[in-house]
Amino acid sequence: MARACSFFSGVTTARVLYRDVTVNKMIRKTGLAVFGLAGFLLAGCAHETTKPEATEAGHKVGVLLPLSGPNASLGHELLAGAQLALSATSSAQGVAVPQMDVRDTAGSGGAAAAAAAAISAGDTLLLGPLTAGDTAAAAPGALSAGVPVLAFTSDISQAHPGVWVMGITPEDQVQRLVFLAHQEGRTRFAALLPDNPLGRAMGAGLKAACLEQGLPSPVVVYHIASAASIKMTAHELTAYDSRLAQAQGGAGETAPVQAEPAVTDSAGENNSSLPADLAAALRPDAEATTAEQKLQLPAPPFDALLLGDTGAGLRMVIDALNETQVAAPSVRILGPGLWSAFATKLGALRGAWYAAPDPASRQGFVNQFMARNHHMPRPLADLSYDAANIAKTVSQIAPSGYPVNILTRSEGFNGVDGPITLLPNGRTRRDLGVFEVIGNGSPAKLIAPSAVKTGISG
Repeated sequence: MARACSFFSGVTTARVLYRDVTVNKMIRKTGLAVFGLAGFLLAGCAHETTKPEATEAGHKVGVLLPLSGPNASLGHELLAGAQLALSATSSAQGVAVPQMDVRDTAGSGGAAAAAAAAISAGDTLLLGPLTAGDTAAAAPGALSAGVPVLAFTSDISQAHPGVWVMGITPEDQVQRLVFLAHQEGRTRFAALLPDNPLGRAMGAGLKAACLEQGLPSPVVVYHIASAASIKMTAHELTAYDSRLAQAQGGAGETAPVQAEPAVTDSAGENNSSLPADLAAALRPDAEATTAEQKLQLPAPPFDALLLGDTGAGLRMVIDALNETQVAAPSVRILGPGLWSAFATKLGALRGAWYAAPDPASRQGFVNQFMARNHHMPRPLADLSYDAANIAKTVSQIAPSGYPVNILTRSEGFNGVDGPITLLPNGRTRRDLGVFEVIGNGSPAKLIAPSAVKTGISG
């Protein structure tokens, strides 16, 4: 059962990992955090106050969620996650936990009214709201009152001092990948990315990560979803013409550097769990793998390359990389966590890395959630558990309220999907796992696990 749960959660997470790139229209329209919508509808009231047997004075927590309307099932799932975190410490252990004051953001006046009511009731920290729009509505009143907000969106434009974005973002993944690639000795980064919200977020994340780690500014280029655009941008990024001229000035010819063709599963059949267009796009291309003699080009002007495509776009990018001779070991390919949904099909990118939540880190949370709620938690519940767990941890340190200097402590907090650090600018850093594509139809290998293997403690 544990293995099945881990597999299900990993696939679900990868398929809907980022708000603006999932095929799920609801996530695109509402700006939900990062995870999926599949799950169970939980019954619940529009407003409630949870009073644990032992309550810490001065640490009342407002929970802002849609508990009615079209997103009610999501709201109740997040509420279950928060309740689990705040009930995980028994009063029998003599440890007080914050009191929850639950407010419905789908009620009259929306998120702004819910936040105002929570603040008027004496809440000193707000968990939620769920969407970017609701966060924008609730944040001004909270900031004016000096009440910190741990919002569940993944839209980093909502991050401000005092308002933290709890959703896993493309920037989180890129930062983790750059850190590990730099440890490997990579210093010259570049990116070939789709011109869409995911690509733009990854490009911004790469620039920020390189600046933070004292690396040269990366070269970032964007392409539209066409073979001609991808080929042109790949030629420019890799300095193909100058490398070709340099090779032609030398002597001898060699066989091309060919990436391993994409593979099907061990039975030789297409994986029916993948979308049809993606499965077709990742099938071997006979023309692309023809052993045509060509000059061996010098290495490109970078030693790490960030990609952001999936599906047909990724197939065209792979073709362009083959043509421009961008391959290991001279270049480490890096990609989005969305690749985890079809990592067994990425033989053409063998040796590539991507960052995503480590299923082993989540298992303790999954076990506790299922024991209490009798169903598999949707990944959205990870965020509310983490936020409530932070609230509980801080309440045991600070005599009253939620001081910013404790919320942003350098050691961070344990999270369901790995350690979490709240940064002063409102962004959230997560220590995600890093996986390497193996090829031959094998699952990706975890090469850098999250530093902490449980989300059950502070």
